[in-house]
Amino acid sequence: MKQLKNTLFSITFLMAAAMLPQQAFAHCQIPCGIFDDHARVQAMLEDTTTVEKSVKLIVELSGKTDAQSQNQIVRWVMNKEKHAQNIIATISDYFLTQRVKLSQKDYAERLAKHHAVMIAAMKAKQNADLNSVNSLKQSIEALSLYYPEHKH
Repeated sequence: MKQLKNTLFSITFLMAAAMLPQQAFAHCQIPCGIFDDHARVQAMLEDTTTVEKSVKLIVELSGKTDAQSQNQIVRWVMNKEKHAQNIIATISDYFLTQRVKLSQKDYAERLAKHHAVMIAAMKAKQNADLNSVNSLKQSIEALSLYYPEHKH
């Protein structure tokens, strides 16, 4: 009887998990050609600006001990984490899977620069200092050479 309950619980849990909305990162991995690489870079820079604002407010609130300030610190930390993770997801799920290709003559250089963005985003998640944010911004700006704006 206990095993039947465990099995029913497992099936119910899996079915419930399957029905939860799934977050889609970047884009499907088919060559549809509708995405603007330059816009993706700009979106990562916008995420970086959000990380920067979060860091500034975390630092500003860090000396305060009242409940509202502590609540706001938690919210800004979560915000910083989310936007840094957006950058990591954009690099891994979009650029590394669709734009950095072994056939490119500068493949190793491109790969290293994209990896540098992921490392800088990880460090921005781990730290609450503007040096980490500046490194992140610079690493993303280094990618902009590969993804110039196209005038339509």
